[in-house]
Amino acid sequence: MPTTAEAEGATSGGEGRSGRRGRAAGGAEARRALRGSGTLVKNRYIERQIPPYELLSEEGLVLVERNAETVLEEIGIEFREDPEALELWKQAGAEVDGERVRFPRGLCRKLCETIPSTFTQHARNPERSVVIGGNTTVFAPVYGPPFVRDLEGGRRYATIGDFQNFVKLAYMAPAMHHSGGTVCEPVDIPVNKRHLDMVYAHLRYSDMPFMGSVTAPERAEDSVAMAKLVFGDDFVENNTVMINLINANSPMTFDATMLGALKVYARHNQACIVTPFILAGAMAPVTPVGVMTQTLAEALAGLAFSQLIRPGAPAVLGSFASSMSMQSGAPTFGTPEPALVLYGMAALARRLNVPFRSGGSLCGSKLPDAQAAHESSQTLLPTVLGGVNFVLHAAGWLEGGLVSSYEKFMIDADQLGMMQTFCGGYDLSENGQAMDALREVGPGSHFLGCAHTRANFETAFYRSYVADNNSFEQWESEGGRDAFVRANGMWKKMLASYEAPAIDPGLDEALNAFIAERKASMPDAFS
Repeated sequence: MPTTAEAEGATSGGEGRSGRRGRAAGGAEARRALRGSGTLVKNRYIERQIPPYELLSEEGLVLVERNAETVLEEIGIEFREDPEALELWKQAGAEVDGERVRFPRGLCRKLCETIPSTFTQHARNPERSVVIGGNTTVFAPVYGPPFVRDLEGGRRYATIGDFQNFVKLAYMAPAMHHSGGTVCEPVDIPVNKRHLDMVYAHLRYSDMPFMGSVTAPERAEDSVAMAKLVFGDDFVENNTVMINLINANSPMTFDATMLGALKVYARHNQACIVTPFILAGAMAPVTPVGVMTQTLAEALAGLAFSQLIRPGAPAVLGSFASSMSMQSGAPTFGTPEPALVLYGMAALARRLNVPFRSGGSLCGSKLPDAQAAHESSQTLLPTVLGGVNFVLHAAGWLEGGLVSSYEKFMIDADQLGMMQTFCGGYDLSENGQAMDALREVGPGSHFLGCAHTRANFETAFYRSYVADNNSFEQWESEGGRDAFVRANGMWKKMLASYEAPAIDPGLDEALNAFIAERKASMPDAFS
């Protein structure tokens, strides 16, 4: 059975505003559209109007930074089976002993100064392009599970049909800003060829930004080649059209697969999310400060290496930290310690002046039940409050990342809409102050019929498209359905109404010809 680290990707591997007008479009119009056809109105990425929540003191941040530099200087990081990486580090002034690299204090931080603090990831549809970094937040779906689950079919291995379905759902979900990457692992296609079908699905069934393959350097090259067919060679070399997940093999190791993919993408100016994937107690110390120290050291080494490949290439500091059951060894989610790590790492990324990836809607539950809801909310709230820029696993994650759930995707996506509204902050306009309503109603009456309420009633509050807030009698008369069942009907309704975004027939033909040629060039491999 694949591990949680494998699910994460270690082996699978035009600016706009989200202000009041945008929230209105994503509110009443989306609800009317959903009731009528299952189609939802798309929101732009989030430009936060609320400040990040800071938990760690200046003294604490400096302490972690100092300790991380000590790890880099005294312990070092292994760069395995990659002579080129070792030679580049030697030329940069690091001490190379076999595959162990030790770094003079400040070297990695200095190299990271060329990483852009923000960058645009261009989408096939320019209106869907996102800005990553600064005060923005971008929600992307679950990444990596080999299994899927739905109410009728239960838990089963994922297929390319499931992969396409999740791409379509992400394309339609109002508060999903990104198509993601391996939204599930299509095991009905050979391992060495499935990346072609996955990248094609993102390019054909969505027009949002997407992630490339990282399971082998040649698959990263295929991803770049397919992107160039769509965007053009020069555009790809001078702009960012893909963001890609590069996991450190914690503790303190980068393997040849991840290094190979990183080198491909950095050389072509495509963004790399350097993420230590940490199960605290097994892959890092059990304390939040210990996890943060190791995370920062590993991330600094990987980020700096991307700049050795191509100075100025976009990169993102990633943090994925889970606690574990000290009785069974199983990963646990929604616990306080990973939230503390997230808040601290977000602050450290801001001090480094690089974009930050973390968080999501994580849980260990086997079903989209109360455990899943509570654990996911305990991850999503720190994600939003902490100021995460790129949020992988924002919707659909189940069973510790082993399962992409159709129903949980819908429930999570609804919560993302609430978070988008929350990030819009306060409306301090004349309408937001509502003084005319206060003057009109006065003491002892009510606001239900006043002019201000009539003018704002459709957009005043976020209305969940999953929750049921009707009376018990009405709920019972309509079948007494719980959220699990309602979400089941919701994703089916959305897929039934899906319409693929337009694509130039010549581009589609070129993509399919490339895929056919690449598949014909190699025998099937299932391991």
